Amino acid sequence: MGVHGLASYVEGNRQFFTDLKLKNTHLVIDGCSLYFRLYFSSGLDQVRGGDYDFFAALVRRFFAALSECNVRPFVVLDGGMDQTDKKFRTLRERAESKIRDAHSLSRGSHACILPLLSREVFRQVLCDLGIPLVQCISEADFEIASLAHQWGCPVLTNDSDFYIFDLRGGYLPFALFEWENICGKGPERYIPARQFTVNRFCSHFNHMNKQLLPLFAVITGNDYTLAKTTEMFFSRVELQSVPKGRGRHSNPRIEGLLLWLSQFARPGDALEEVLEILGGQRKGNLRTQLSARIQDYQLPPNSSLAQFFSSSQPALLDIQVLPAALVSQPEWLLRGVASGRLPPLVLDVLVLQRALLIAQVENSRLPSSHEASLRIRKAIYGLLLVERAVQANAGQGQRGRGRGGKGTVGQSGGSPGSSSFCFVEEYDRLDLNLKKTPVEAQLPCTQPKLKLDTLDKVAVPVRLKVLLSTLGVMEYVLQSLPPHLCLPVCVTYFWMNSSKPKPSPSLLKGLLLGLVYGELCRRRAMAGDPLCSCAGTAFVCGQLSQLRLHSGQKRSLDLGVAHSLCQWQSCMLAGIYLNQLLCFPLSEPHSAWLFSGTLLHGLEAALRGGLLAETLLAAAPAAVQLYSILFGAVMGISGQGHASPRSAPLPTAGSSKGKGRGKRGQGGGGRGNRGRGGMSRATGLDNRFGMLTVEDDLDED
Repeated sequence: MGVHGLASYVEGNRQFFTDLKLKNTHLVIDGCSLYFRLYFSSGLDQVRGGDYDFFAALVRRFFAALSECNVRPFVVLDGGMDQTDKKFRTLRERAESKIRDAHSLSRGSHACILPLLSREVFRQVLCDLGIPLVQCISEADFEIASLAHQWGCPVLTNDSDFYIFDLRGGYLPFALFEWENICGKGPERYIPARQFTVNRFCSHFNHMNKQLLPLFAVITGNDYTLAKTTEMFFSRVELQSVPKGRGRHSNPRIEGLLLWLSQFARPGDALEEVLEILGGQRKGNLRTQLSARIQDYQLPPNSSLAQFFSSSQPALLDIQVLPAALVSQPEWLLRGVASGRLPPLVLDVLVLQRALLIAQVENSRLPSSHEASLRIRKAIYGLLLVERAVQANAGQGQRGRGRGGKGTVGQSGGSPGSSSFCFVEEYDRLDLNLKKTPVEAQLPCTQPKLKLDTLDKVAVPVRLKVLLSTLGVMEYVLQSLPPHLCLPVCVTYFWMNSSKPKPSPSLLKGLLLGLVYGELCRRRAMAGDPLCSCAGTAFVCGQLSQLRLHSGQKRSLDLGVAHSLCQWQSCMLAGIYLNQLLCFPLSEPHSAWLFSGTLLHGLEAALRGGLLAETLLAAAPAAVQLYSILFGAVMGISGQGHASPRSAPLPTAGSSKGKGRGKRGQGGGGRGNRGRGGMSRATGLDNRFGMLTVEDDLDED
């Protein structure tokens, strides 16, 4: 939530804290605050799409530091949007602000934008390390505070609401948590931190009743308080002047209100006085609203998350706290949500039929980069919504097509694979504004029809067919690929055909080189891998890394390259989500090694300038072989005796459609006339894209 102005005030006054040597304890961590804090405080790239390899290494170092001090972390992630919509206006305003921030970054100004795949990289690293992790249904603040309250351990976060919660173990702000400055030796090693407790805080304001702090937070203003209510109160109340010398950082409004509240012995008396000050005919309504917001800070004796973390298997979330739309959802889905293996998007679509798409640093004069992945998102929405919408429609006996509003359901009318009209409200960038668009959910064509309740029990080949048909790829193309690179290659092909404008040849080659670089680096870090001690591999990795663009280099952002790479990231994230929802018919890719923006921008510039990919990889035969395999898969080459990646022409606009399509009875165009060994040269090299295409599945929606 966040109390306006409170964090800067409290953290600017050291007398509110006690020094803490953190060791030998549980620690509840706000996961979303952690990955934001780590990324933004480290100087990692935000302009060119992010450097996920560096970010993953940073996350690993953080948890290694905790382990050195025998601190056992328990990470809690935010889930979807609140079902009551009480915070949606704030979320919408933040999304609008992020669009402007992304535009500012694209123009060379300063702002903060978290790269698109950061959360997925963070989650995967935690899973690799075996860090206990749970994803909440909505905002995690209350669940984090409840768990720490039950366990009596501290909370690590960056949220000013934790200056209000009464926690026995206290609150440790990230800004005052020196995890990179471990002190002591052996078993006495510790992390220097500063601990906040409400008891110490209240002692500085006439030993005020700490139960008054929730009312203080609501009046001061948080994400749920109407700004006009806050301003009305402060315009009418008479606050005593603040004594000088209370600390090096002063906030007259906050200090004055705390001193004013300290005159009340009981929260109820203070609330009545606040209502008298606000006055008017809305007094009864205001009492209800303020009381509800105050209740948000009242912690229960036991946390629903304690049972989740104590179970060896992913536990189900407490059904009593589930929104009505989730109560009847299948157990496999709820377990996937709780474990973080299904994203918050699933919750937003099921509960609210809504999606807030994340802003990226792209060309704001062009349509949003997320348009490139629209087809994949439609399939996700269809799997989540359409089958149940059909059941509800049949049960109510409704007829006729819906008009396109939120949650509209009607009879089928021509959309491939769709058996009922159902829509999701998508919020995405249009120019520099946030625009709402109804997007039709489309259930992929399969026989028998897929049902969400039993999706986890559907045979793998059927689930794989759904994934590949959505991406427009034939299954045999996967045979030569490493399993964890199958999804990135399929997504890359999809991106080439769905992006407007079309990606350039140098960008495609650079992207594939980036995948090779990531794979080499990943394997070099694995003890016992043949590439671990290979001098040629080390040389290639170093040579590629030297082409990175660094913040110190005075080179403006290439908006064309940036926009295309934003489109790729959007397609990749949507592809990851669809693969997760389909219960992983393809191996999960190693997200940290898929994309490095500073590297890809540098590679694209070098390749566009005439440098050859084969030259960069020549010192490592394994790298040349992998690049050839990836290029061959994307270009539709299989077998030997065909043009090399160096000589093969890359696709131009329209090359994936038109030639060879729709001519089922002719030699060059029909799927049945193409063997796995490729096609004859008489059909033209440009037509090799057809070997990857599932006909009719790539037609425009």
